[in-house]
Amino acid sequence: MKIPGMNGSNRFRKLSLASVLLLAVCLAGPCLVWAAGGGEGGGIHWQDTDWFRVLNFSILAIGLFFVLRKPMSQALNSRIKGIQSELEELETRKAAVEKQLATYNAKLTELDKEAEKIVADYTRQGEEARARILREARDAADKLKEQAQKNIAYEFEQAKMTLQAEIVEKALAKAEALIKEQISAKDQERLVDEYLQKVVA
Repeated sequence: MKIPGMNGSNRFRKLSLASVLLLAVCLAGPCLVWAAGGGEGGGIHWQDTDWFRVLNFSILAIGLFFVLRKPMSQALNSRIKGIQSELEELETRKAAVEKQLATYNAKLTELDKEAEKIVADYTRQGEEARARILREARDAADKLKEQAQKNIAYEFEQAKMTLQAEIVEKALAKAEALIKEQISAKDQERLVDEYLQKVVA
């Protein structure tokens, strides 16, 4: 990954330009002091006292520039490469995290779908159980109704038979009483003779 505006030749040019400007300021500074002191005139001039210091400083600055130019450039390059590698690593980690996030989002979507499916299954099972329970309750009610109708019919037949037996019994008793009242001794003898004749024949 490239950092915008951070190629090697531009950096070296900027570093060289900064060094030359620093050297020019260092050399121009004493000239400005000399000009401010009125040039040639009375008093002690800076050339008399500070010329060797300025010359020493200039030589030291130029020497440092040439000596430190390559190590500084290498240090800056290594630092830039380190930052680039860190940025690339961060980009790689970011891509991995985004991929993991996408995976988690997909899993969450699948879990939502699975939850909806489970809810739908439980709802369907509940409806089926409700329908089955209602059907079984209707069947049980129909069986109870049928059994009750059979019991009622049986009880009705039993009551009818009991009533018929009572009616027959009472009718026989009443008929017997009527016969006893209306039959004479002569009729009894005649009936006995007819019965005996039938038995003998």
